[in-house]
Order: sequence, then structure tokens, then C-alpha cells
Amino acid sequence: MKLPEDTLLLSKNGAEIPIGDSAAPIIDDQENVIGAVLVFWDMTEQRKVREQLSYQAFHDALTGLPNRLLFIDRLTQAIERLKRHQDTRFAVLFLDLDRFKLVNDSLGHPIGDQLLIAIAARLEGCLRASDTIARLGGDEFAILLEDIQDVSDACRAAERIIQELNVPFNLDAQQVFTTVSIGIVLGFSHHDQVEDLLRNADIAMYRAKALGKARYEVFDAIMHAQAKALLQLENDLRRAMDNCEFEVYYQPIISLSTNKLIGFEALVRWRHPKRGLISPAEFIPIAEETGLILEIDLWVLQEACYQTQLWQQQFANFNQPLTISVNLSSKHFTRSDLVEQILQVLEETGLNASSLKLEITETVIIDNPESATTILAQLKALGIGLSIDDFGTGYSSLSYLHRFPFDIMKIDRFFINRLDKESESLEIVRTIMMLAQNLSMVVIAEGVETSEQLNKLQELRCEYAQGYFFAPPLSQDAAESLIMRDHQ
Repeated sequence: MKLPEDTLLLSKNGAEIPIGDSAAPIIDDQENVIGAVLVFWDMTEQRKVREQLSYQAFHDALTGLPNRLLFIDRLTQAIERLKRHQDTRFAVLFLDLDRFKLVNDSLGHPIGDQLLIAIAARLEGCLRASDTIARLGGDEFAILLEDIQDVSDACRAAERIIQELNVPFNLDAQQVFTTVSIGIVLGFSHHDQVEDLLRNADIAMYRAKALGKARYEVFDAIMHAQAKALLQLENDLRRAMDNCEFEVYYQPIISLSTNKLIGFEALVRWRHPKRGLISPAEFIPIAEETGLILEIDLWVLQEACYQTQLWQQQFANFNQPLTISVNLSSKHFTRSDLVEQILQVLEETGLNASSLKLEITETVIIDNPESATTILAQLKALGIGLSIDDFGTGYSSLSYLHRFPFDIMKIDRFFINRLDKESESLEIVRTIMMLAQNLSMVVIAEGVETSEQLNKLQELRCEYAQGYFFAPPLSQDAAESLIMRDHQ
């Protein structure tokens, strides 16, 4: 039976209740309303669930800080306020922990998580209640400082943060040290965009890292121009291989006992269609960061091995075949097919494995100790020579020399350049050579530039050297001319 919409029921205390969602009538056989059932819903639990879901959507699960979504919302509101009040100022700080990966790798991810939680607590202690601090992900944090007078307020906040995080953390009965690099960008225009502010603060942060870490840098227009130029260079680099813009140059390696050429080090050069030759110091770091170095290194290896094999055929009357040294990035040692790739190059070019020397920096050992051990042993078994490059500039050189099958030790140019100026460098080189001799390793001195340096090396009975004193890196044709002159 349908009751009139204006039917009212009386509650026990006399209150009138309309028939509807919260009251259902009780009808007798004659269809008379004789009572009602009152239905009530407890919304407390549903409200809690909605609040919890909303909190999770806008907060970091590990630290409890606002996440990227909430930070962007707060930053958007700050920009909107700036549109209404032109005299207001705010700043964005972009924070990245220095060497956080080392904590995870050495102490484990649970300790790394504890460190992030502890850092979040310290950061909150450095700031005002009106400021917003967010964890953007990983070891990246962002801070929104509102109602500041000028950039000096942001700089003082960054200094407090750096000082506070310099104090060691006690985690799980272990002392953990960390530092932070901070980029700062000031919001002062209602034309600012959220994406631009975050990008610019990120650019400033990377400048702080490049300048030594554990510091802050304020974004400026020069950084923006440099960032745009870097992006353009990266785009050009990605096209360079397809456009055949790379060239292999060859720097001679000389025997100091005979003054004869014994081989070359292959070095990549980039001939940009508009800029001409670009220094490797400018593009190799980008290639490393983007992973393009893998393709570049293998191309250099292929070209250098092929050219060396041709020279060996052309100058077959030499007392010993020319050798070729090729640098390998540490990124190759994360790949399981490295040995197969090198073996394929040797088979395709026809170069004997004993004529190839692979130059490896300490980074390979530090970043990939387990895979490096296996791969280097396999390369050694093939008869390929292994050089430890830039020896003397790393932190753990002495500790790993006996663990890995290196044949050649290349003394870094840093020490060679000071041979004729500092007695300390002379003693360091002497000690390195004694160490190499005891380990049955060949020594090559890099960066020889003067006759005085050469004389010192000969007095120390150094076996081989390379540098501008003998010749700069040469084009293929110039290198071939040198071979012909050297063995007339």
C-alpha cells in the first residue's frame, strides 16, 4: 500500500517523523498504519574510510609527508595568491640526498627507509608550520616556503637544513652520515608555472651536486640557458651515431727504451655538423648518463680493431704487431653479453685477442665488483690485455689490484704533470712503479708533455709513455703516416 507523502508518524517522545528513507511503516491486515520501524545508518566508519583514502592519495606512505600531488596543489595555490597580491614572495627548494644509494647498497633498504623517515622528521623541525615539505619520491624532497621577504630567507632555510643533516643519524645501532644538495628557485611572477618552478629548482640542485655536493645553489637565467644547451647537445648526440659524426683518433704509445711506437690508444671524437670537433669532456658525461656510451664504445672498439688489423697487415715486417687500447665504460659491466660482444668484434675484424688492450677505470670495480670479477677473468682467458686506467686517483686502488687480473697499470697524468715540479709526485710515481713491478704489471705513463718529465720517467725505468710530447691524438691518416716514419 502506498501512503500519502505527507503521512507523519509519531516517535516515542512525540516527535513527528515523515515516512521516507529513515522510517518504514508497519501495516495491519486492514491496511492501517499501526507503527513504524526507524532505520538509522552509522556513517562514522564510512567517513573514516573516505578520510583515510584521501590522506593516502596525498601523502607519502613511508614518511607521512605530503606527496608530489599535494605539493603541486599547494604550489599552485601559492601562484594563485601571487596573482592577487603582487608583493608576496615564495620559494621552492628541491632537495636530493648525496650518495643515498650507497646507504641502501651497504646497509640495506630497511636502514635506508629508516634514514628517510629520520630525515623527514629533521626537515620538519627546520621549518615553520606554514611551510610545506613533501617527499617527491626516492631520496628527493621539495619544500615550499611562503611569505618570505627575498631569496636570502630561502638561503638561510637551506643553510639550516644542510647544518641539521650534517649531524649523524643513529639507526639500528649504526651511525649513518648523509649530506644534501639543494636547489632554490624564487617565485616572484604570476606568470610562473608549476612545472617550470620544479624544473628550475631541479636544475639548481644538480648544479649544487656538480660543485661538490652538501651545498645549495640559487637558480638563475644562466643555468636555464646552460640547461637548454645541454638538452640540445643530448638531442644532437642521439642523432650523431646515425649521422656518422663520430671519428676514432689514435694517440701513440711509445717504448721509452727504444723510442719506437708499440701501439695506440683509441679515442672517440665527435665532429658536430655546426660546432665542429666537440671535446670528449663535454659529451662523454652525457653519453654516460643517457646510456649512449654503450653504443659509442662498441663502435669505437669495432673501428679501432678493424683499423689495427689493417695496419698489422700493411706493416707486417715490424718486430711485433701494433696493439690497440680501447676504453670501456663501467656501464658495460652490468651487461651479461659483454664478453660475447667483444669476442664477436675480434672475429669480425680478424684481430688477434693479444693485440687488444681494454682500459678500465676504478669505477668498474667499485660499481660492479661481482660482475667485474667474472667478466675480467673471462676476458683474460681470451688473451685480451687488461689495463687499470688513471691509477693513483681513486680511493681503493691498492685494495683491489691483487683481486683482478690486470696486466697494465696506467699512471694518471695528474702525477706525471708534476714530475718536474714536485718531489712528492716523483716519489709517488716511483712507489707506483715498484708496486707494479712486484705485481708483474707493465707501466704506461699518461700525459707526458715535457722533455724533463720524459727524463724523469727514463731515470725511473718506466717502460712506456704517451702524451703530447710524443704526439696528440691523431686522425687515421696522420697515425698511419707516423707508423711509416717510425719504422723506416
